[in-house]
Amino acid sequence: MDKVIRIGTRESQLALWQAHQVNNLLVAQGYRTELVPIKSEGDIDLVTPLYEIGVQGIFTKSLDLALLNNRIDIAVHSFKDVPTQLPLQLKQAAVLERGPVKDLLVYKTNTDFLEQPDYIAAIATSSVRRKAQWLRKYPSHQIFNLRGNVNTRLQKLADENWDGAIFAAAGLERIHVRPATSIELDWMLPAPAQGAVVAVCREDDTFCLEACAAFNHAPTALATYIERDFLRTLMGGCTTPISAYAYIENNIVHFEGELCSLDGTKFFQASRQASADQATDLGRDAAQEILAKGGAEVVAQIRNVKS
Repeated sequence: MDKVIRIGTRESQLALWQAHQVNNLLVAQGYRTELVPIKSEGDIDLVTPLYEIGVQGIFTKSLDLALLNNRIDIAVHSFKDVPTQLPLQLKQAAVLERGPVKDLLVYKTNTDFLEQPDYIAAIATSSVRRKAQWLRKYPSHQIFNLRGNVNTRLQKLADENWDGAIFAAAGLERIHVRPATSIELDWMLPAPAQGAVVAVCREDDTFCLEACAAFNHAPTALATYIERDFLRTLMGGCTTPISAYAYIENNIVHFEGELCSLDGTKFFQASRQASADQATDLGRDAAQEILAKGGAEVVAQIRNVKS
C-alpha cells in the first residue's frame, strides 16, 4: 500500500498513547502510517476554567480543522471530548474497544477526610460534572480548578495544599501513572463515552474509512452511541453536569444516565434495559424522561449561567 495514512493527535502523553493504538491497528493490516502532532486550544490555555472558554470541541477543534484542510487523514480523539455533532464533511470511522470507565480520587495523604462531616476538604477538578457530583455527596467541600494534561495535573496536586483531585481511571492507567494513593469512585457515574477512543475521517475518504472499519469495536460503538444520544437529547456538552454509562451483558444493554444542577443540589436519574438489537433509543428515551421530570428547568438554568 503506497498511501501513507497521516494520523493526527494532540501532543500529550495520553493523546499519543491513543494515536499509537490506532497506528498499531492500521499497521497490523499492512497500512503505512505517520503520526502528526497538533496542538489544541485546550492544551494552550491551562488557566481559564473550561466552562469559561466554551469547552465544547476545544480539545478536538484543531484536529478536525487539520482533517478538513487535508493536513491529516485520521483524527484520534478521546471520545468524551467530541461534541455530539461532528463538523460537516467529517464522519466517525471507528470506536476502539473501551478501557476503564470510572473516575478516581487521587489523595495526598489519606481518605479519612471523607468520613469527617465537619471537615472542609479541598478537591481539584476542571470538570463541571465531577464538581456537581462531588458537591452532591460532599456539599461542604471546596472545589478548585485543575487544568492540563494528566502529568501536569498530578504535579499540580503534589504542589498545592489540596486533599485530593479527581481523574479518569483510563487516563492514569493507560500511561502507567496511577498513584498508589488513589481509590475508585464507585458512586460517580462517568461522562458519556468516557474511556473510549474514536477515529474520525473525512466522509469522502473511502480508503481511510474502510481501513478504520476493520477495527471498529461494535459493543463499544453501541454503548457510546447510547450515552452520547442521552447527552445530545439533553442538549448538553462538556460544560453540563451530565453522566451516562451503558454496558452489554448477555446481549442485554444496561443504561444509566444522570443530570445534576451545577451545585449538585438538584439531581435526576433514569435507567433502561433492552436487548442489544433494540437498544439504540435507550439514551434518548432516558433523557426525555429526565426532561419531563424537571430536568428541562435545570438545563435552562445552566444555559442562562453559561450565557
